[in-house]
Amino acid sequence: MKRRIFVRNTGIVSAGLILRPDIVFGTKRNSAIRVGIVGCGNRGTSVISSMSKNTNISIIAMADIFDYQLQSSLQEFNKLNTAKGLPEIPQSNIYQGSKAYLKLLENREVDAVLISSPCYTHPLFLTAAIAAGKHVYCEKPAAIDVHGCQEMELLGKKLNGKLSVAIGFEIRYATPYVEIIKKIQSGAIGDVISADLYYFSSAVPLKPYKNIPDDEARIRNHFHFIELSGGILVDQGIHMLDVCNWALQEHPVEAIGTGGLKHGPGFGNAWNNYQVVYKYSNGVNMCIHSTQSGPVFGDVCARFIGTKGMAEAHYNRGVFINGENNWDSGVVKGEATPEQVASGAFLSSLYDADTNKVRSFIQSIETGNHLNEIQQGSESTLTAILGRNAASVNGKLTWDEMRLSNEKIDPKLNLSQFDKK
Repeated sequence: MKRRIFVRNTGIVSAGLILRPDIVFGTKRNSAIRVGIVGCGNRGTSVISSMSKNTNISIIAMADIFDYQLQSSLQEFNKLNTAKGLPEIPQSNIYQGSKAYLKLLENREVDAVLISSPCYTHPLFLTAAIAAGKHVYCEKPAAIDVHGCQEMELLGKKLNGKLSVAIGFEIRYATPYVEIIKKIQSGAIGDVISADLYYFSSAVPLKPYKNIPDDEARIRNHFHFIELSGGILVDQGIHMLDVCNWALQEHPVEAIGTGGLKHGPGFGNAWNNYQVVYKYSNGVNMCIHSTQSGPVFGDVCARFIGTKGMAEAHYNRGVFINGENNWDSGVVKGEATPEQVASGAFLSSLYDADTNKVRSFIQSIETGNHLNEIQQGSESTLTAILGRNAASVNGKLTWDEMRLSNEKIDPKLNLSQFDKK
């Protein structure tokens, strides 16, 4: 497929999507699925490392706008392949520049793609990947704005079960979270009255940004810019918002918010604190506190208060229910004792999240039971955007008002300057 066709069709995916015979895996159960990665930063390296170690894949291609990012990741990816007796990534399959993702998608040997580039790229890159007939694991959030989420939703409706698309909400695959959500939904804490969420993160250190082009400096530090990352509620607090939507089996109908940027790093415009109250149609109110500041990483938690008890799901302080139906996942609460460490007790509730997530994605390709997580991913992203946008006006915003706004944020980047001449 010519690159000009990709560009022309980035907003449209045929409802009658036709897959190439060489990526229908009914007869290839014993063959490694050939994966390309777009965006070779820390998160992408972490996910594809888990995918390589826990599933039958071969990393055959990589793409990034910056050559230094490609070179810093190449050795690690090659080690992952050689550890499994697979060949290293050919030099011809290493793509750099603003059109690197398109070059990778043109490679007919690539069966599936991991999109782990900054999230302002997700709708565009996912559209092109689906048009190329690739299975896709796309990191969260779905987009940075309402328009991007709505584009994603249209893509999801046109898949028709012919491709797998996973969105990177790996907490839905963490065994302790899966168990506690089942219990909440089966009535273990009675009727849910309210929920409290928080994500207290340490600050993200700035990468070098002086004496380089401004666009490069911003991309290197994209978490510090709303127009590149969506902000901390959309990029980080979203994990707990997704858990709440999952538990309540719906999205909120309105939000009231506030927040700001205080004692920031001096480069960037993303707020470092949000306080938002959401209302759901079933009468449940939920509040979230999301911060990204200071030298210490705090707690991450979703707490549900019900008529029969309280359910709490922390990253590192246990997952449990107190009340009429006490239950404990076995994840260590707080600091582990030497005995707990020696016994192999789980210190984090996310101990199997990434492993289960990547296995689910690859197995869906191998079996033909394809995943489509786009709608769920878009709703959780829109939930975060609703809170962010309510906070930006320091007032109330409804779900319908947000969707009707069709908000579209321009990253204002000149990416062609990074193409090799």
